[in-house]
Amino acid sequence: MSKVPYITLNNGTAMPQLGFGVWQVPDDEAFATVGHALEAGYRSIDTASVYGNEQGTGKALAASGIARDELFVTTKLWNSASETWTRDSVLREFDSSLNKLGLEYIDLYLIHWPRAMRDDYLTIWRAFEEIAQSGRAKAIGVSNFLPEHLERLLGETSVVPAVNQIELHPHLQQAESRAHHASHGIATEAWSPLGQGKGLLENATIAQLAEKYGKSPAQTVLRWHIQLGNIVIPKSVTPSRIKDNIDVFDFELDDEDMGAIAALNEGKRLGPDPATFDM
Repeated sequence: MSKVPYITLNNGTAMPQLGFGVWQVPDDEAFATVGHALEAGYRSIDTASVYGNEQGTGKALAASGIARDELFVTTKLWNSASETWTRDSVLREFDSSLNKLGLEYIDLYLIHWPRAMRDDYLTIWRAFEEIAQSGRAKAIGVSNFLPEHLERLLGETSVVPAVNQIELHPHLQQAESRAHHASHGIATEAWSPLGQGKGLLENATIAQLAEKYGKSPAQTVLRWHIQLGNIVIPKSVTPSRIKDNIDVFDFELDDEDMGAIAALNEGKRLGPDPATFDM
């Protein structure tokens, strides 16, 4: 049995607070990698059409023998540089993802980037609302949306996103976005929660806390996310790390330690800026 707690999204859907991300996992490796994650107790799997591994991910889900209602599958609509989305093209792309995954429904479908300069995310969202109404997506949300993008969406459409998945780690803590999400009942989900291995896990404060609790630096950072209330999707292809990353529910950081990690915020992105990213 998985020991991961669930977050209740704003439409009543229950989502595991800790899941497994498959960004940069090739399709021919996704079967084994996702299989390791499921064996370790993960029940939430996060993929995207642009990752090119929906097929391998779907095969692992099917081979696992785990009941569909115990799994939570997220995928995302990519933003093509050559395309401004229409309702019909969004529906076709959703069907393509569904077919590759071999599923009858998706638990969470996300707009991958806002691309405000394309001025099509309202059109996309209205198509998402249709998908949700059909029951083929249990929840719909967004990724990489800034507060101003969300405000426009909230003002001109009828369904509040269940989730906004954003870059979030101790070096980029996104306090403004997290507060904005909370004020509208939108769950915050962190991508690159461990800072992509670019120095965060070698930080002296993180190392000291890891030693204090007898945990790895990665486990310490993931525990920080959990206690903040973030949904988190660490990614690894190493079986031992896959197991370690879900083993974060037997200790708790105290207030002083949470404050020490809060002090690490630098406001620096590792990924693109959603205000300007167009791809």
